[in-house]
Amino acid sequence: MLSESAAEALGTRVFEYVTGDPGRLLRFMESTGLSPDALRRAAGTPELVAGLLDHVVADEELLLACAGSLDVSPEQIAQAWRRLAPPEPDEFGA
Repeated sequence: MLSESAAEALGTRVFEYVTGDPGRLLRFMESTGLSPDALRRAAGTPELVAGLLDHVVADEELLLACAGSLDVSPEQIAQAWRRLAPPEPDEFGA
């Protein structure tokens, strides 16, 4: 399992991958409902990185392309997602 800092670093790389292409960025913004201004305000926040990882992990084709581009395994991206994602509702207070 990735450490928190390794997950954050990988999350930043995934953010750069997605935002580095207008088509990928537009799909992310459409799926989340984020406006360009909201995206700029949220840039670099843990919540945005977690949401972006959620978006990537939910799309197998995007996950595989991202992993290949970053020269990491899809499993590493999934590990970063699990590490940085908010807890499931049944895990609160556990």
